[in-house]
Amino acid sequence: MKRFLVLAFVLASIGIADRAYAQEGPAGAGRAEITLIPAGGVFFTENSDASAPSFGNYQVGGGITYNFNRFLGVEGEVTSSIGLSQSLDFGYPSTVRTPDVLSYTGNLVVSLANGSPIVPYVTGGVGGLSLFARESFGINETETLFASNVGGGVKWYAGRWGLRGDYRFIAVPSKDEASAFFGQEARYGHRVYGAVMLNVGR
Repeated sequence: MKRFLVLAFVLASIGIADRAYAQEGPAGAGRAEITLIPAGGVFFTENSDASAPSFGNYQVGGGITYNFNRFLGVEGEVTSSIGLSQSLDFGYPSTVRTPDVLSYTGNLVVSLANGSPIVPYVTGGVGGLSLFARESFGINETETLFASNVGGGVKWYAGRWGLRGDYRFIAVPSKDEASAFFGQEARYGHRVYGAVMLNVGR
């Protein structure tokens, strides 16, 4: 009798777990996703006439994606690039802390979904880039510039949670009113990050 009760309990538990998994659905993108970026980096190359130096910042941030279907979505993203002490060329002090940068973009995301929990994607969009004041670079107040980006990455889903690796090429056109350090000539950058994702809708 005890063996029968134990067997019935085990079978019932398996059935409950199976129904719960079925309700959760297969691994993959939900209707909406939250991306949390704890670790990333952005690196801007020197400008075309080599009058402004290359530099890199540490980056954190986040984003929200709305998926129309498993192939197409839109994403809003805000990231903060934290200035780092580093050596720069072109007459700047031997070690100087670069300006903090705030970026905000709207992107179109095209996923190469194939039923696998590993989903490659390509993305691109436009937005703004704000450099905060840093007098040592001639930036006396916050400067905001237009920016565009294109890139891609890979998402890995494990139910409600997932991981994401992302690369972007960033282009910032020139602006006459910008500082000589950043903005009077077109600047280009590369950004990479690792992130955690949370599905918030199915």
